[in-house]
Amino acid sequence: MSSTEIDSVLISTNSTIFKDCLTPIIYRKFTNRSSTNPKQSSDLSIPISELSEFIDYLSDELFPTLPLPLRQLTYTGKDSTTTPETLTALYPVQTLPHTFSDSLISYGIIGDEDDAGKIALVAIEEYVEEAGKPPPIWKETKKDVEECEICERRVALTYHHLIPKSTHAKVIKRRWHPEYMLNSVAWLCRPCHSMAHKVASNETLAKEFYTIEKLMQKEDMQKWAAYQSKQRWKGPRRG
Repeated sequence: MSSTEIDSVLISTNSTIFKDCLTPIIYRKFTNRSSTNPKQSSDLSIPISELSEFIDYLSDELFPTLPLPLRQLTYTGKDSTTTPETLTALYPVQTLPHTFSDSLISYGIIGDEDDAGKIALVAIEEYVEEAGKPPPIWKETKKDVEECEICERRVALTYHHLIPKSTHAKVIKRRWHPEYMLNSVAWLCRPCHSMAHKVASNETLAKEFYTIEKLMQKEDMQKWAAYQSKQRWKGPRRG
């Protein structure tokens, strides 16, 4: 994976993080609208069933306007220029896209552009906090996992290095992934762990199938998961 591809993946990932931060902010504004507040009255309305698509639109309008260092933010790149205290200078509300503020005003979710700027800055602050978090200590994530991440059985689990350790030097040299991703793991039962290493070489796993989602795009892994999910666990049951 080239550096350009890495940057593209990172921006895509961060875009999702940003939308996740924006969603509860817009939801609360939407559900707390007051018909008695003239600034929040509108002839337009959004069914709650369509709110998710509306938030997607707002996020897609706002995120690309962030400065590139913010869109490419990682915990290794977070510094004093991306603290919440410096965000106003880094992202002046004057750069807020009119489509963002106009849409919120038109649907009576906010009263004016100042409110839009406040929403944007809160979302950016939360995004910086989330995107700048260090990755978990992967081996300690087991406490949050009860099922094999492939066959979804509640059985004894092992940790699978999504980027095999034998490839780490090559991954860094060829810039396939950022260094912080090297120790990412998935929790798998022993049969699924073994199968993961049989469907592709370690190098291919590192380069192309470095998440469970990508691994499960392989047809042979989908068939395996369907088979293995029906197998009875003969050891002590977890949970």
